[in-house]
Amino acid sequence: MHILLVADGRSPITRRWVMGLQTLQHRVTLVSTFPCTPLEGLEALHVLPIAFGSLGGSQIGVAGRLAHNRLRQFVGRFRSRFLFVRYWLGPLTLPQYYGRFAKLVASIIPDVVHALRIPFEGMLAASAPKDIPLIVSIWGNDLTLHAHGSPLMLRFTCTALERANGLMADARRDIHLAEMWGFDGQRPHLVVPGGGGVDLIEIDRLRQVAGDIPQVGVPSGVPLVINPRGIRPGSLRSDVFFQAVPLVLQRWQNVRFVCPGMAGQKEAIEWVDKLKLHHAVRLMPFLSQTQLWDQFLRADVMVSVGIHDGTPNSVLEGMACGCFPVVGDIESLREWITPGVNGLLVEPTKPQSLADAIMLALDNPVLRTEAAAVNRELIPRRAGVNMVRARVDAFYRRFL
Repeated sequence: MHILLVADGRSPITRRWVMGLQTLQHRVTLVSTFPCTPLEGLEALHVLPIAFGSLGGSQIGVAGRLAHNRLRQFVGRFRSRFLFVRYWLGPLTLPQYYGRFAKLVASIIPDVVHALRIPFEGMLAASAPKDIPLIVSIWGNDLTLHAHGSPLMLRFTCTALERANGLMADARRDIHLAEMWGFDGQRPHLVVPGGGGVDLIEIDRLRQVAGDIPQVGVPSGVPLVINPRGIRPGSLRSDVFFQAVPLVLQRWQNVRFVCPGMAGQKEAIEWVDKLKLHHAVRLMPFLSQTQLWDQFLRADVMVSVGIHDGTPNSVLEGMACGCFPVVGDIESLREWITPGVNGLLVEPTKPQSLADAIMLALDNPVLRTEAAAVNRELIPRRAGVNMVRARVDAFYRRFL
């Protein structure tokens, strides 16, 4: 099949998705909504920088490495304000790209167009010719957060769902929400991890050498808590995480917290300075996939304080690595976590609730060991990369 992906070409998730499709022997053309470096093996790469995509951002690792000019640094520093502007003005940029996108689709003639999220990729892809099947993926905050950003965001979200011939989501919750927002429930839909699955073979290979190299900046043998989610305004309560840290330190003075993707982030730096956490918190740069897995294999507890979220790929990867998950008590994560069995769910707006759960996990090595065994069975069954790819392949072929 020839699949036209509409996605953020900087994103590690997009790159993993492309690699998965190539493994399945599909031809892939990418329309990226942000400037990006080319991906190996693509049929072609086109850039349509809708919703101010040309400004880039520094949330994604690749873009962070490329963000040398002052404009991109400004956007990264004031990301929450930029998000507000995108909600109100971003949809207004879509019509000027509709014609260019339609011409691209007409010239490429793909078997399927697949938008890897609704804002703003699915909104653009909804303009594809009606005779080309359109699949739309929902990210965890597409419907619970972004669609409520402005009246135009709501309107264009509904248009994308009404146009979609098929739907993918990483939580059953989002399929139900999509039906309420205009998606025809009789059309095909699939629930799979948004990153295309967890590569357990590669994690096991890394597990064999984990610990051979000392952790830089972290004393050997101390308890380790990892927050792998970075700074995501509106979706994650980073403030709650940082306020929970000193509460944990009152009891566990030697625990250390590592935070990939937070180095240089204004919000993270301000919280560390304000609460004087320099000795206990290490703000790390964006990590490669294997570097992140290495951190998971070293850590005892993983934290994700989401309020608008689906099933984060990093949470599944941490569970596969044996990390004990402490996550926000939201509907999508209740599909994966049974409290006290394979993780803990916490009130994501209350620092004390988060701190109590972290301390409970640190106090109970048996609980962590038993949870790791449960997750070691759960992840291959529901999120193993080969199983997910097979299901995705079968789903695509329904539209031939």
